[in-house]
Amino acid sequence: MTTEIDKTNGDGPPDAAPVAGDAITAVDPRLLVRQEGFRGYVQEFGRKLRSGELGALPVIVGIAVIWAVYQIKDDAFLSPKNLSDLSILIVGTGLISVGIVFVLLLGEIDLSVGSVSGLAAATMAVLNSRHGMPEGLAVLIALAVGAALGALHGFFFAKIGVPAFVVTLAGLLAWNGLMLQVLGTTGTIELDDDGFVQTLTGHYFSQLIAAYGAATIAVAAFFLTQFLGARRRKAAGIPSRPLSEILVRTAVLAVIAYAAAWRLNDYLGLPLALVIFVVVLIALDFVVRRTSYGRKVIALGGSVEAARRAGINVVAVRISVFALSGLMAAFGGIMIASRIGSASQQAGTGNLLMEAIAAAVIGGTSLFGGRGSVWSALLGMLVIGSIASGMSLLGVANSVQYMITGGVLLAAVVIDSVSRRTQRSAGRG
Repeated sequence: MTTEIDKTNGDGPPDAAPVAGDAITAVDPRLLVRQEGFRGYVQEFGRKLRSGELGALPVIVGIAVIWAVYQIKDDAFLSPKNLSDLSILIVGTGLISVGIVFVLLLGEIDLSVGSVSGLAAATMAVLNSRHGMPEGLAVLIALAVGAALGALHGFFFAKIGVPAFVVTLAGLLAWNGLMLQVLGTTGTIELDDDGFVQTLTGHYFSQLIAAYGAATIAVAAFFLTQFLGARRRKAAGIPSRPLSEILVRTAVLAVIAYAAAWRLNDYLGLPLALVIFVVVLIALDFVVRRTSYGRKVIALGGSVEAARRAGINVVAVRISVFALSGLMAAFGGIMIASRIGSASQQAGTGNLLMEAIAAAVIGGTSLFGGRGSVWSALLGMLVIGSIASGMSLLGVANSVQYMITGGVLLAAVVIDSVSRRTQRSAGRG
């Protein structure tokens, strides 16, 4: 079977290029949705399922199931107090997990974040309690220490060529030992109950307007961002989301945001720790999705050689990512110290490292690099924190909690692996 090719009149390109007889014309999914309406949404959803583009759907469904099961077992699970406690519980480890997300986007791993977080908390406490340094300055120095240690790991990995697993494993051991040295024989340093650090997790905005105002700002900002982005795409002749879809997305966010504000106001109000966490997530999400730096990180996770040929400074980006991981580990360590009221020899040990990594993976960030979102840290921590909170309410042993969390982590990795394989089969991986 031959294919006719239209000829030009001599001063322009061909009217049509050769096309295989069985070729399928690519259609932008947003254009399909706009043309087909609700049917288009169904078709696009089915296409994503077939091609393995599940996004955050599995973890969102998982959170809904976990909450429903625990609420049926004990109606105190969704009580204002328990939800407020949960929102503070996830912050420290969640901040550490945000740094892990960036490292995973490179397709690497950072095993040192637990020890770095403990060392940062110990540094802050020693400088403030033993040397009389103002808390604010002590916190800044502790954050700088975390960033410097992360940059050191990145240097050995990116410049010297030591595998990230090995260099960060060495950091895990070394910085844990240095933390013990910094704390000295006392082992535990109590924080000032009325100090700045304690305020980070102990302060609540008790006015009703605070939680509802934050929800309103979040919903309005989301709508404006989506609406203006769609208008720019439409002006450029690029398929964009229709206004109806933007309104539906905004309505869903509004329900979630105002429901959360309502429950928090029924207890002590909006926790400052939660505000800090969400602001950090918004800022770093902007970095990943809207800046050239974020695109470079994702490009490196997709293919190092391709990124190098595109002119990306691979060494600099890698070092900066590990520095950011160290910074977020220090920040998370300080928040954890604030929540428990002390810096001790147990800081950064136990399950902290595994929970931070698990949260990023469970939330949807790929272990294979190049795919993920900083919001994975929030979603993953909601899963892990909800399991821990529910088990505590039901009086279930920690051993069962660990087994369930391990099963959820394995399921997340399996979904990620199957999704990547399906996308490759569909020609999208």
